[in-house]
Amino acid sequence: MKYPLDFYTSYSQFYVYDKDSPDLRDSVNFWSHEAYEDRLAIEEGMLGIGTECYGPVKAELEILESVNNIVDFSSFDHVVEGGINIKSGIIQILSCPDSAVQIELNTTPGNYWVRIYSSNLASVDGDEGDDFYRIEIWPGENIERTVLKRYLQR
Repeated sequence: MKYPLDFYTSYSQFYVYDKDSPDLRDSVNFWSHEAYEDRLAIEEGMLGIGTECYGPVKAELEILESVNNIVDFSSFDHVVEGGINIKSGIIQILSCPDSAVQIELNTTPGNYWVRIYSSNLASVDGDEGDDFYRIEIWPGENIERTVLKRYLQR
């Protein structure tokens, strides 16, 4: 199922969050240098998605039954994936810094793999642009961050 997202966020980030997780955004491990460069921060029950824009975010969220085996990333600027444990059975997309819930979805509790496809990143001028983020979530065990395609300009 696909869910369109169109919201305002600050600090060039938003979150995929397990509803009952502790808020660990201030953890020194969350937005590490590597996480910033990879555009994906990982902490217990939450992922920080790095955006090129500072404000308006346009995205699409899709919940899948298994991995999407796209191997041609030529239409995307950056592709990164990592895992999250959804203990509560409720996945939320939150804006930053106010943590306003943009969407809330019920799912089976467990480990999930999340892949973020970023496109049109070079269109951002100042705080806004036509950048777009596709988020896919499916059941999976590994929670390590992996960059499948790196955008080098920031």
